[in-house]
Amino acid sequence: MIRSTPRLLLLALISLTLISSGCVERKLTVTSDPPNALVYLNGKEAGRTPIEQDFLWYGNYDVQVRAPGYDTLKTQSKVTAPWWQWVPIDLLAEFMPWHPTDRQTLHYTLTPAAPIDTPAEVLIDRATEMKGKVESSAVR
Repeated sequence: MIRSTPRLLLLALISLTLISSGCVERKLTVTSDPPNALVYLNGKEAGRTPIEQDFLWYGNYDVQVRAPGYDTLKTQSKVTAPWWQWVPIDLLAEFMPWHPTDRQTLHYTLTPAAPIDTPAEVLIDRATEMKGKVESSAVR
């Protein structure tokens, strides 16, 4: 009976850890200068900066950031795992009694768009021409 007590204690400790365990919480924050820019992550609209969202995977993200009056930024950003998310340590982190949180931040600075040098009359002529092409190719 005395020999089984440490085993039972160890089993109880492991069971308690598994029952009270939480998952690793992963938060990705995207900010921009200027704020309120529209962000796409891997081709899906994520929202307007500043945004914070949960994420599952580490690695490269295709990012697009758009704002009126600024050039669209298209880039890839790497989200790197912290040391406690490396194999095999990550398995232990998943079953810790506290909820570890990994917070990653991506920041982008947009470049103001170059002013349009084309006269308004030329732009109106182009638009009229394109409108005619669209109307002639419409399915009826």
